[in-house]
Amino acid sequence: MYRVIRFLDRSTDTVLILFFLLLLLIGAYTMYDTVLIYDLAGGDDLRSFKPLVSDVQNGGWDMSALSDDVVAWLTVDNTTIDYPVMQGRDNNEYLNKDPFGKYSLSGSLFLDSRNASDFSDPYSLIYGHHMEYGKMFGALDFFLDKEYFDTHRTATLTVSDRIYSIKFFACLLADASVDEIFAPNEKGGTLSYVRKNALIWYEPEGERLIALSTCRFPQTTERIIVFGVLKNEQ
Repeated sequence: MYRVIRFLDRSTDTVLILFFLLLLLIGAYTMYDTVLIYDLAGGDDLRSFKPLVSDVQNGGWDMSALSDDVVAWLTVDNTTIDYPVMQGRDNNEYLNKDPFGKYSLSGSLFLDSRNASDFSDPYSLIYGHHMEYGKMFGALDFFLDKEYFDTHRTATLTVSDRIYSIKFFACLLADASVDEIFAPNEKGGTLSYVRKNALIWYEPEGERLIALSTCRFPQTTERIIVFGVLKNEQ
């Protein structure tokens, strides 16, 4: 009987040790996976593909060097937003796919699939995941603060052989079901809706609109949207 009890004690100890080792391995993998996700979202691996002004001046930026689905490069001055912009067959394709076409929880910035890929529409809409530390479109949180908004109103969009400047003029919160915002070029009244509901508003200095949209954590349907005017610089 004593031997049986001893055997059971040792077996229990072994099971507990294996259990805690398993928990440790799961925790280590989770930490590694999180670091990897944010490392990919940081965009460091993509910077070598970022177009230079000289690329545009010398016949256009070869966007296919990155991917056939890349349509632009977006840089919001003095922020962490500095990424290629993709466009998929629908608005789900790049939710969890990086610009190289590989699976990634951080996804990519992407232009609404209903928009013209050359940004010639009266209103173009770019989406991006809300991530911590300002990764992807996580930095849009800061635009809800007027002081921050006022000092971060400029951006650059490079589209093949053109460089556009962006001047932000409004920031608002809206539900993802609002057609005036989330059905670009399918329903009018976008500017009127923004003017009426904006948390921050300046009269836009131009007519061609562009918007950056991300989720507002922890809400699942509310979005942060920053609106700007797109102007052809080169």
